[in-house]
Amino acid sequence: MKKNRISYCLIGLIVLHFGCGESKTEETIQEKKPNIVLLMSDDMGYSDLGCYGGEIQTPNLDKLAKNGLRFTQFYNTARCCPTRASLMTGLHPHQTGIGHMTNPPQSDHHDYDMPGYRGFLNQNTMTLAELLKSAGYRTLMAGKWHLGMSEESMWPMQRGFDQYYGILAGASNYFKPEYPRGITAQNDTISISDPDYYTTDAFTDQAIQFIDAPEGDGEAPFFLYLAYNSPHWPIQAPKEDIDKYRDRYKNGWGALRTERYAKMKAMGLIQEDWPLSPQDSKDWESLSEEKKEEMALRMAIYAAQVDRMDQNIGKLVDYLESQGELDNTLILFMDDNGACAEGGPMGGGPAEQLETKEGYFLTYGQSWANASNTPFKEYKHWIHEGGISSPLIVHWPDGMEEGHKGTLVNQAGYLPDIMSTLMDLTKASYPSEKNGQALPELAGESLLPLISGRGAMNRQKPLFWEHEGNKAVRDGKYKLVMKWNNNGPQKWELYDMEKDRTELHDLAAEMPERVAEMESLWENWAESNQVEPWDKVQAVLKGKK
Repeated sequence: MKKNRISYCLIGLIVLHFGCGESKTEETIQEKKPNIVLLMSDDMGYSDLGCYGGEIQTPNLDKLAKNGLRFTQFYNTARCCPTRASLMTGLHPHQTGIGHMTNPPQSDHHDYDMPGYRGFLNQNTMTLAELLKSAGYRTLMAGKWHLGMSEESMWPMQRGFDQYYGILAGASNYFKPEYPRGITAQNDTISISDPDYYTTDAFTDQAIQFIDAPEGDGEAPFFLYLAYNSPHWPIQAPKEDIDKYRDRYKNGWGALRTERYAKMKAMGLIQEDWPLSPQDSKDWESLSEEKKEEMALRMAIYAAQVDRMDQNIGKLVDYLESQGELDNTLILFMDDNGACAEGGPMGGGPAEQLETKEGYFLTYGQSWANASNTPFKEYKHWIHEGGISSPLIVHWPDGMEEGHKGTLVNQAGYLPDIMSTLMDLTKASYPSEKNGQALPELAGESLLPLISGRGAMNRQKPLFWEHEGNKAVRDGKYKLVMKWNNNGPQKWELYDMEKDRTELHDLAAEMPERVAEMESLWENWAESNQVEPWDKVQAVLKGKK
């Protein structure tokens, strides 16, 4: 990359988008396309970042938010791989073949022989990398893929990325990522011998190397997808980062929820009249002193993982600034699902493995996840707000009105909007077919007017979800949601997201016509998007065990 290259202003592109002033030639617009950096964290709660109400030290993301935007109602799909499928394609997960989960290494365990549930990203999709490559971008990826790995044809470089370094599976040990498959560099599995290796650091270092040592046209804009596995289990972090938080959580999860709730209201992230959802855990004082020490440590390690990720994002931002590229780079940061309650209320994995380089399934547990998702209820897997609410930070100095920076965006958005936004930004062309087959119509809408501050967005489409029988539709201010229950009949709940985003006042009995209308919307969407009844999927899953 040319050092200290002058950052371009995006006047030509903005003129084309909003239709005012002289038109620019395609050559001029191509020259001035911004770089794009798409950052994703893994299993992080809505309120963990400092700029979203948390106490974890995240000065670099906080700075991006201060000089950019924070979306307060951006949504994911409630699970790692369906989120990645939707993000990479601009479609609903079931349209891509990952309506449930991606197949594990060397296994077809999540291939249910139904189009929406094959366990890998199907070929009848166009990835962001494939799309942006067609628009002249270098396409780079570091981090977690989790979209198919049993065959090389499913890997990042076979789906449009020029460079790749990371983990193909859904999780790994941070210090010794041999299991379940190890580190993949380009298309090769490599061994790790560095005693100081840590995935979060390595992913960032490789991403910077990819940007700094381009092949071919070094002046072409780049698209970087940096998908951290932090803070997904196993909870592991360097000692110096854990030490920052070693005593921070000894007052317990209840006190932390109260602290964050007050801060979020003061910041304007949530409304004053939205009650805090009920605590979904034992009282801290009911624990033994030994258990309190263990649980405080589990949360300290989790916080250290988020802190270390932020440090690495700062390293990347500093690099872009040193190259004169920061102002002309659109940076988006988001999370793949709500906080993870896996491992039970007190966390999973043996306590003796904490603060070691051993272990795989080590979690901080439901009680702390409840605090991470303040003020919402439920978690990863479920489609109440705690499962699907994600931070979205957008930073783009050249593309935002000065007075727009530092503001909160309260309009709802979700994952399919990202591809539509980047298409709008780059003027990339989404083809009508691929390999002789018609491609599905994109599910999202462009967020570019909201990001630039130069226009309004009037969302036309409802938002839809389904995962493991949990389902929802949001239409305007109303959200209809159902939690799957294996033990009895399911029941739709209806909430007014303007008055009650913590979902404590169910309006279903008061507004049956609204329920029926939105249920019909959901059923029509499911029928059109390869969504199957969950009991049918479960029957296939049980047959594979």
